[in-house]
Amino acid sequence: MLLTADRVVTPARVLAPGWLLSDGDRIVEVGDGTPPRTPDLELGDATVVPGFVDLHVHGGGGASFDTGTAEAAEVVVSAHLAQGTTSMAGSIVSDSPDRMGRAVRELALLVREGRLAGIHLEGPWLSPERSGAHQPGALAAPDPAAVDSLLAAGDGAVRMVTLAPELPGGIEAVRRISGAGVVAAIGHTDASYDVAREALEAGARLGTHLFNAMRPLHHREPGPVGALLDAPVDVELIADGVHLHPAVLRTVFAAKPGRCILVTDAMAAAGGPDGDYRLGPMAIEVRDGVARLADGTGSGAIAGSTLTMDAAVRFAVRTAGLPLLDVVHAASTAPARAWGLDDVGALEAGRRADLVVLDADLSVRRVMRAGAWVRR
Repeated sequence: MLLTADRVVTPARVLAPGWLLSDGDRIVEVGDGTPPRTPDLELGDATVVPGFVDLHVHGGGGASFDTGTAEAAEVVVSAHLAQGTTSMAGSIVSDSPDRMGRAVRELALLVREGRLAGIHLEGPWLSPERSGAHQPGALAAPDPAAVDSLLAAGDGAVRMVTLAPELPGGIEAVRRISGAGVVAAIGHTDASYDVAREALEAGARLGTHLFNAMRPLHHREPGPVGALLDAPVDVELIADGVHLHPAVLRTVFAAKPGRCILVTDAMAAAGGPDGDYRLGPMAIEVRDGVARLADGTGSGAIAGSTLTMDAAVRFAVRTAGLPLLDVVHAASTAPARAWGLDDVGALEAGRRADLVVLDADLSVRRVMRAGAWVRR
């Protein structure tokens, strides 16, 4: 199939106009100007971008990955796929070892089937001082046997683990995780700058939702934020206008070109109405689209988001004023690279034909995954 559009976003530049040729589930060629033959589909005033890659998502469409059931996972995947996320993680919050292990084993089946790109363990090895929406009683120091057990439960499906390196055994856990070929991410942490640097030297390669659930940046004690900004590693950013101010997004994109990764950190309410939900064992209330721990007042800790990646892209471009090329890189190419997903994340010959068609307002009009339209 040959399609044309007024804008086609490649890793190097925005082709205006541009065209893309696919055959089966593969991209064959991408070019600008006049296409090689009469196109099968003329999209006109549209922007074609690669399918979004979300490394941090807990739920959507009213369901959560934490339940560990294939039925719930399919609801989450479908809800985000309709908004352009063609590759996604199944993120699991802190819970008892038995429940987390069971969820990992069940989600690993979807990873092997290609429905999920991998599993992300957000906990239980997190700081009690920076627990956010994680159940304090489920948090623990990273015992080597516990780390090995959860990684083994996934049988290669666990791709990332978020942990607080200042916990007893934290640095050794970073070495253990990264040594297993899994991305060790610094997050939910009260670490000093020096401890965070030690974790990076031990193999940590990513910062989980930078600024959120971390010791704040201070000019005399930069903490984990300063260490992550100072190192050649990737950082997650939640671009929903709740977790980060637009000026912070602009600052981090300027400080870490090519290293910013947009994530949703979405929970079950993503794509759904306000109401009462759950995130793992925690009760959550969503009011005006903002998810918080249920305390009856709406003033509890932020508990993930109701974001979808298309909305994150719109916010980053239209509100924060970031260049479309940089934002698409952060929503697709950078996360794919961070997890070693060489098959997706860019409109290039040989990659899987995953693409999203956006209108002039950057709203989703069509979604293709593996060469098949899943939303028209």
